[in-house]
Amino acid sequence: MRLLFHSCCGPCVTGCLETLRAENIEPELFWYNPNIHPYTEYTARRDSLALVAKTENLQFTIIDEYGLRDFIRGAGADIDNGPNTSGALRCMYCYRTRLERTALEACALGYDAFGTSLLVSPYQRHDDIRRIGEDIAERYKKPFYYRDFRPHYREGQQKARAAGLYMQKYCGSIFSEEERYIKKS
Repeated sequence: MRLLFHSCCGPCVTGCLETLRAENIEPELFWYNPNIHPYTEYTARRDSLALVAKTENLQFTIIDEYGLRDFIRGAGADIDNGPNTSGALRCMYCYRTRLERTALEACALGYDAFGTSLLVSPYQRHDDIRRIGEDIAERYKKPFYYRDFRPHYREGQQKARAAGLYMQKYCGSIFSEEERYIKKS
């Protein structure tokens, strides 16, 4: 199976590789993450993913669109709903934007399916990612490769640390970064 695998960062991909390879799948990594801010965070994650691709001898496609303004416009529409509700709508926008672009690329380039490393994180909205992926798959007639990679999260994180990969402290959204630092103070 030719799988175009949306990849948010090196550590998350590291947590997925064992499962994929057990199914004889060598994913082709796909970087499209206009949700990650600030720019230094964006480049650190992109570069750590490039290192994983090189180390693991994986194909790697980069759509290098930083996208701060578009992300703020799309996700920021929900900014005033308060701390308990604003995250959900922002996350849906973020997942849909990235998965839809991955599906479009998979269709255009003849991949058999598309998937995402987001499914490894216990901190992401797993059921929403799956639902959005399946909705997009139906719309574009391109299968969404779903696996619950979460059991491999800790192992992937340990391997990533051992490899010296950049380890992020928040999901990537500038809103998430703000919430992280406000909680600390």
